[in-house]
Amino acid sequence: MSQAFSNEALRGFSVERRVAVVTGAARGIGLGVAELLAEAGALVVAADVIAGGHEALAEKSDGRVVAARADVSKRAEFDALVDTAVQRFGKLDVLANVAGVLRVAPTLEISEEDIDLLLGVNLKGVVNGCRSAARAMTKSGGGAIVNIASSAGYQAYPHYGIYGATKAAVVSLTRTLALELAKSGIRVNAIAPGMIDTQMAGRRYRNADGSQTPEQRAAMLADTKERLPLGIPGEPRDIAQAVLYLASDASRYMTGQVLHPNGGQLMVS
Repeated sequence: MSQAFSNEALRGFSVERRVAVVTGAARGIGLGVAELLAEAGALVVAADVIAGGHEALAEKSDGRVVAARADVSKRAEFDALVDTAVQRFGKLDVLANVAGVLRVAPTLEISEEDIDLLLGVNLKGVVNGCRSAARAMTKSGGGAIVNIASSAGYQAYPHYGIYGATKAAVVSLTRTLALELAKSGIRVNAIAPGMIDTQMAGRRYRNADGSQTPEQRAAMLADTKERLPLGIPGEPRDIAQAVLYLASDASRYMTGQVLHPNGGQLMVS
């Protein structure tokens, strides 16, 4: 009886045989999302503009994961990415818009090139993904879009002005698209991570090549313990678990919402 109850209770969290596109999948949160969705039974097109872990994931997946290259800031490349998913697996059920870039500089001094890059990837890339995915999902009766925002879209951090603005825009875009796409059976939600132990988010405690000395890691852990109520940094899998929930029927009554896996960060701002 208890086993039957357990199976029934967990059924809503299943993404078995659902088709997902994950961007920014070469490393960090994107790779964590692609790995977990594949582990949970989804068929995944894992994409990035650089080489990385998604390619190794595809090689060992027995065809359940396809690695692809796509510059999300280019509409035609995102269209081609979604076409790859549909042609390979027959449909598209889930889009995880994870691809993002970070540039840190005084807001009035940041270069025009960095502003264009932040807007192109963090905002235009999300718009491109939602547009491409929505067209495919509408044809198959619906789906789930999960956009990655940031705590920087809710809090002010020195030198994160443009980055934070792009992430605040992702939150607004998510809510608007949730209204516009609801009648097509498409749910649109977002996740706003706090401090996650990745090469991008933890750059203050890493070398230029992404490596980390024991001393740098100790400094990161000490800083996190001081600043966050939970006292620990998040890991890519913490965000991937949230994506899994929003991609599954367990969240079927949620749209236009933002989840905040951040160790309590917003409570102490």
